[in-house]
Amino acid sequence: MQGLTEATEQEIQHASENASSDIKGELTYLVAEDLKMAASLLFQTYYDDALLQKIFRADKPDYDKRLRAAIREDLTSFWESGQPIIGIRDGGTLLGVACLTRPGKSFGPGRFWHWRISMLMTAGFLSTKQVMEKERRIQEAMPDVPYHMLAFIAVAPQYQQQGVGHLLVEAAKSAFQEDPESQGVAVFVTRADYQAFFKKRGYRLQAQIAFETLPGELLFYPRGEAE
Repeated sequence: MQGLTEATEQEIQHASENASSDIKGELTYLVAEDLKMAASLLFQTYYDDALLQKIFRADKPDYDKRLRAAIREDLTSFWESGQPIIGIRDGGTLLGVACLTRPGKSFGPGRFWHWRISMLMTAGFLSTKQVMEKERRIQEAMPDVPYHMLAFIAVAPQYQQQGVGHLLVEAAKSAFQEDPESQGVAVFVTRADYQAFFKKRGYRLQAQIAFETLPGELLFYPRGEAE
């Protein structure tokens, strides 16, 4: 997956009009060599995420190591199973990244055996169990149809408020449309500003889920909205 298809690029071309004219990055699927850079950006973005702080026990020593390990293992499992990892690059700089998954028999709460073993060794039993429980509850709240999940989305601090996040969301929409079976793309968010961001872009409330006493919203962008 070296780059987005011509059809996908045409689908998201209109989104560029809403982005800052200073953004000159290339929208592309990331390759294996990009994963380390993507993991670093995701770590910076999600370090203060309230839900991940609860799951990976920010009140205990080595929280940063557990979070880094979890992000690394997730990206590796995404890559090995062919899940879309979309980035915006400007030369050697990664401006933003969005990770999609296609939940189902081959990629779900159970994931792969080696992923579970790696997570147990690096993040610990409790954190691994909570990650799997969160994904299980999200899947139970979704309709019984094929769909994609926006697992991660991040924009480098120096490029925020410049339209990069909007471009990534549009790219995620176009990526799921390349799968004729997928009926939409979902995202689980706990922050009110992120909820407003996605709702402004056509995502609808699918379910309200409280996890670890932290309320969140499962939002869904159905295929019909994009047609």
